[in-house]
Amino acid sequence: MAEPSEQIVDEILVMDCQSGRAAALDLLVSRWQKRLWRYACRLTRDAEGAWEVTQESWLGIVRGIRRLNDPARFRPWAYQIVTNKANDWIRRKIKRSTSGPEDPLERQLRDGQQASETSADLEAILSRLPERSRTVLTLYYLEELDVIETAHVLNIPAGTVKSRLHTARTEFKKLWQAMEESAQTDMSAAQKGESE
Repeated sequence: MAEPSEQIVDEILVMDCQSGRAAALDLLVSRWQKRLWRYACRLTRDAEGAWEVTQESWLGIVRGIRRLNDPARFRPWAYQIVTNKANDWIRRKIKRSTSGPEDPLERQLRDGQQASETSADLEAILSRLPERSRTVLTLYYLEELDVIETAHVLNIPAGTVKSRLHTARTEFKKLWQAMEESAQTDMSAAQKGESE
């Protein structure tokens, strides 16, 4: 959930945008650009694709901001636009995907290996989850939307969000435990190899 003072600033900026003040739009973009890109990156698992999704999302936001009846709903509304644009991007990518397997080095560079090991593990597990689970976990935990806001973004009832969160947590836990077991097995094998 957004801090109340942050939400008020966003509401004022949205109202100023609706009044046609270009400077307010610039401020809104500067406040939200990184957050929306980060969310798009988690959904698409592609940094370049995330920029494309973010740009398309801003076009949608600019075109629709005058029709946003409740400026306090900007946050879930913007995430909903990004979700829809990311889904469109993923569908387009699947359609034109006729090339061979991705070069692992290219993937490492694209995913950005500067992140901490835990963050890299988190991202690796998220990327292995089904899209539905990855999206709900990202919105709820990483983007810190509450259940109601997440429901609004995904256009589903709050009860469905809770159900999807439960399923996604279970899937995440299984993958995390499998990764931990694999790491321990690798460490044991390496220690055994050193002692021989």
